[in-house]
Amino acid sequence: MSQQTRNKKSNVKKVVKKVRRNSAFTLVEILIVVIILGILAAIVIPQFTNASQDARKSSLTSQLQTLRSQIELYKLQHKDVLPDLVTNWDPLTTKTDSDGAASTATDAFGPYMQAVPSNPLNGETGVQNGDGSAAVSTKCAFIFDYGTSGSGTGRIFGTQEDGKNVYAE
Repeated sequence: MSQQTRNKKSNVKKVVKKVRRNSAFTLVEILIVVIILGILAAIVIPQFTNASQDARKSSLTSQLQTLRSQIELYKLQHKDVLPDLVTNWDPLTTKTDSDGAASTATDAFGPYMQAVPSNPLNGETGVQNGDGSAAVSTKCAFIFDYGTSGSGTGRIFGTQEDGKNVYAE
């Protein structure tokens, strides 16, 4: 091999080594990328939080519509009497006769719901008696206008995150 060929090979090796040394990221470049990713995350994360809260509100609205229709169905099948949801959810979650007593008969009505509903905004399941015009004193999931001994309108309202104020649909 000639001297010229050896020099060319040696020069090629030196260039390759230089390229390899200069191809790594510097600390400053890595920090800039991390900062940019942090800024993007700070912009995007609140949007997901808002979407999550909107989904819970939409879920509550849908749940209230279902509850209202099931209360009306109960009322139609039980001699125009409201279910006493203030005491417990049994009238809607168990089979009942036309007088509202628990029944295992084949002609019994219900159950109108498979499980006790919970408010997606506050996780509560309890019901307080009220007409929905004001907040209640005890934390609950729903406010039901049961009235005195079932004389109310049968309207049901959800509560906000605090469990006391009426959720505005």
